[in-house]
Amino acid sequence: MKTTKDVCVFNILGYTLIGLWCLVCIFPIILLISGSLSVESDISQFGFSIIPRHFTGAAYNLIFKAPGELMQAYGVTIFITVVGAGLGLIITAMTAYVISRKDFRYRNPITFFFYFTTLFNGGLLSTYIFVIRYLRLKNSLLALILPLLINVFYLLIMRSFVSSVPESIVESGKIEGCSDYTIFFRLVLPLLKPALATIGLFLALDYWNDWYNAMLYITDHKLYPLQYMLYNLLSATDAMSRVATNTGIPMGSLPSQSLKMAMAVVATGPIILIYPWVQKYFIKGITVGSVKG
Repeated sequence: MKTTKDVCVFNILGYTLIGLWCLVCIFPIILLISGSLSVESDISQFGFSIIPRHFTGAAYNLIFKAPGELMQAYGVTIFITVVGAGLGLIITAMTAYVISRKDFRYRNPITFFFYFTTLFNGGLLSTYIFVIRYLRLKNSLLALILPLLINVFYLLIMRSFVSSVPESIVESGKIEGCSDYTIFFRLVLPLLKPALATIGLFLALDYWNDWYNAMLYITDHKLYPLQYMLYNLLSATDAMSRVATNTGIPMGSLPSQSLKMAMAVVATGPIILIYPWVQKYFIKGITVGSVKG
């Protein structure tokens, strides 16, 4: 009876603490949505609040003023996120598998080559010249995909994960006469689901939030990703606010702070839907299944 009572008290305390922590985590999101729906003058006078003093959709009206352009930017962002994260994930996994194989003679020099790029690089000017003049990728979606295709930090994480896969699995494939491609895709890759989900999520976030490469290589408005389109909108709004302040023109109704909040909601809303799908892979072990006996 005492044991049952102790378990009950422990569960109550545990669920209470978890509930409080969830409230702490969700509070910034509530504040973000509330700020995006608040009147600009209320934010300037009273600051941000959990419940808006006066509701308004002015910030969202400004963002969705050109729905066709917004949907086009969404399409570009979704395309580069899906294609870039998919290609980057398979290339990262294959590279990590190669440099983790103990029978690969040049795995240490190649690993050092990847690590060296995290310490030294050619700089922005040489990279820009290489992409524009030699690769000729100006106003091309490849200019948004290739720069983020390989992340050395993710590669090293994946290599550590692949190295923990039992060597007996690879040996069993060799005994059955499987090629290296078959061993990787049929035996090793299915055991990497937690790592693939994690690294895939990181890559997707990198592509989804990228605006810097678009600023460097894209001048065609039809190829603007979502983040860069919102960045231009925010820059234009800030410029108008500064002009209004310097000239004394009253523009109190122009959303500024609420626009930033609304942009965050529009930009982060869809990507949040990926988390529930990815979360289930975090609790799985890498040695799913068994070695053929």
